[in-house]
Amino acid sequence: MVEVAVFVVAALIILVGAVGVVVRNHPVHSALSLVMTLFGVAVLFLALDAQFLAAVQVIVYAGAIVVLFLFVIMLLGVDKVESLRADRLGGQRPMAAVVGIASVGLLLAAILTGGERRVTGARTVTDPAAGGEENIKALARSVFSDYVFAFEATSVLLVVAVIATVMLARKPPKQHKDSS
Repeated sequence: MVEVAVFVVAALIILVGAVGVVVRNHPVHSALSLVMTLFGVAVLFLALDAQFLAAVQVIVYAGAIVVLFLFVIMLLGVDKVESLRADRLGGQRPMAAVVGIASVGLLLAAILTGGERRVTGARTVTDPAAGGEENIKALARSVFSDYVFAFEATSVLLVVAVIATVMLARKPPKQHKDSS
């Protein structure tokens, strides 16, 4: 009974936060709603007995990624109200509508076809070749040895994405006319 209550409360927190991300006009408020959503997901990870994933969820996503979002929001000054009539990228809104409708269709298809699969609960995953080591040690060894290139490539992609966002959102400098 307690598990159901924790799930329902966490699910409500996630839903309210997700709706807040989409509905809020102010980007800082949207980012704070995202934090609420990410904390709700961390609670669900704890309910599934996945403490490491919950810690990563809070530290990496709710901490670092949202702080990065807020940094970019403040750097670009997009927290000010802008006119929605000035569409700088023509065709962006219709394409977003198509992608949104396709995403909803995929979600509905997954829900309708996935009814016979059931999750029975969290299971501890250990690598048999590692001699029964703990999950965190096995994951750390895997990330920092086998997948270190992919891990570093992802960090470079995140830095490039932030730089590209800053460059695309920059407003051109105003041209000053000489009075002579």
